[in-house]
Amino acid sequence: MAFTVPLPRLPLDGGSARWYEHELGWATADGPPVQLLTGLRFDVLELPAAAGTAALRRLGGEWPVALEGHRMRMLVAAGSADELPGLLDWLEWGGVALDLTALGTGGRTTAPVPPGRSGPGVPGTAVWLRPPRPGREVEPTLPALLATGGSGAGAPGLVRLVDTAASECHRVRLLGAAGAATPLSGWRPRRPA
Repeated sequence: MAFTVPLPRLPLDGGSARWYEHELGWATADGPPVQLLTGLRFDVLELPAAAGTAALRRLGGEWPVALEGHRMRMLVAAGSADELPGLLDWLEWGGVALDLTALGTGGRTTAPVPPGRSGPGVPGTAVWLRPPRPGREVEPTLPALLATGGSGAGAPGLVRLVDTAASECHRVRLLGAAGAATPLSGWRPRRPA
């Protein structure tokens, strides 16, 4: 009986960093886990996964989106994080408690496992729902204010994305609050006599 020895594997973090740096040209910070630096090539719009899933269903598109635990991270054009507070005010979401944030210049986000590679298999590990494509510039595909040159065919404009994401975050928050405040588990309607 012949035993086979598997080929050596690159460490996950080292291989991930190389993939992001060499295949995509993205800046990284050493981990573990490897971190992607925001504000250079892209910013990140972060929201609850349930709200993000509903927003993606409404918007469609093909721009890069990641998931880590119960949080969705949508890549948007660099500079978008600075625009978020003003956009929320302009869209009349200012002052509403939304679980919607953005990471921009100086921020970091956990690098998802590159497509086609196995990760640690730990629940909550960052993964790509819509991975970036090597050899393809990411900037033209990201949601952006139309004046910045982004929002290609595969992405909505930043205003539409923020409005949709805010609506879904608010809906998720209200549904969660309604479920917590008024438990209806044993409730039955009265039958007319």
